[in-house]
Amino acid sequence: MAVLKMVGWNVNGIRASMKKGFPDVLKGFDADIFCMQETKAQDDQVDEALKDIEGYHIYRTSAVKKGYSGTAVLTKKEPLNFEYGIGIEEHDQEGRVTTLEFENFYFTDVYVPNSGSGLKRLDYRAEWDRAFADYLIGLNKKKPLIVTGDFNVAHKEIDLARPKENYNKTSGFTQKEIDGLDYFLNAGFVDTYRVWNPEGRQYTFWNQRTRGRDRGIGWRIDYFFVPEHLMANVKSATIHDGVMGSDHCPVSLEIDI
Repeated sequence: MAVLKMVGWNVNGIRASMKKGFPDVLKGFDADIFCMQETKAQDDQVDEALKDIEGYHIYRTSAVKKGYSGTAVLTKKEPLNFEYGIGIEEHDQEGRVTTLEFENFYFTDVYVPNSGSGLKRLDYRAEWDRAFADYLIGLNKKKPLIVTGDFNVAHKEIDLARPKENYNKTSGFTQKEIDGLDYFLNAGFVDTYRVWNPEGRQYTFWNQRTRGRDRGIGWRIDYFFVPEHLMANVKSATIHDGVMGSDHCPVSLEIDI
């Protein structure tokens, strides 16, 4: 076993992020695994954007729709296996899931669908949440699973600046979305940041149009989850809200595994 450092970040476009200092952020973290969500690029465009990055194996998947969604994982150690998606064609058109298998654990990077303006995709989102959770639960039965990503839901009132104004009105804080996350957590997973920071009021996403970051009005929707029995191995779970370059900030986990 060894202590591994893992970082997840919704970069809001990998090509844009490269121009906003992504290589320096990557170098500064020096993580064993660094993963991204919302790359907004096709596989070949991700490869081109990251072509000068050294020391990492790159695994990426993109949406059928160009310039939309997408996830990527950079790992210093080559995995035993990797797969994209959750094995359900309907849900695997948007490049949202990348999973790597290592000797002692699985690692999944996800960009969960947004329910959209007017909650137009809320019913689909509920179906996706259940299917994705079942996929993760299945992996965890084989060996311990670590999952990170933009889950597009604030779990509790403490996880967003204005809970009452947004509850059941705004994508990311409806009961259906909360229930979807609860279904996963009730299967034996824990929110590492919240365990380490029970009263922490840090956020990982801010609305750029309303200058939410400047005003301190944000949401915590980016997470690292581990099985309950692995929580004892966690050395730190951190929100890096001082890192700029996206409408999200990175989150990290250090774990002995």
